[in-house]
Amino acid sequence: MKILVDENLDGMDERLKGLGFDAYSVRKLQMEGKKLASDYSIINYARENDMVIVTKDTEFRKASEENDFPLILLDDEEILKVIIEKLKKL
Repeated sequence: MKILVDENLDGMDERLKGLGFDAYSVRKLQMEGKKLASDYSIINYARENDMVIVTKDTEFRKASEENDFPLILLDDEEILKVIIEKLKKL
């Protein structure tokens, strides 16, 4: 499973990689030249690459519900713990 970590969790991709997950950062992909400035482009990129999006951006919730793409939405202090628990359930 590939994971796309949104900008608001920058650095979490490295922590997930250290635990054996195939994680990518929106910010790092932007630095490589990928056009990922809008939520729409991030969603499309994730879909095209069979990725689950991990974010703290609550606006992704509605988009996920309307467009049926996998999303892990986090808004608490134990972000890494929650990511791991949810990924194990997918």
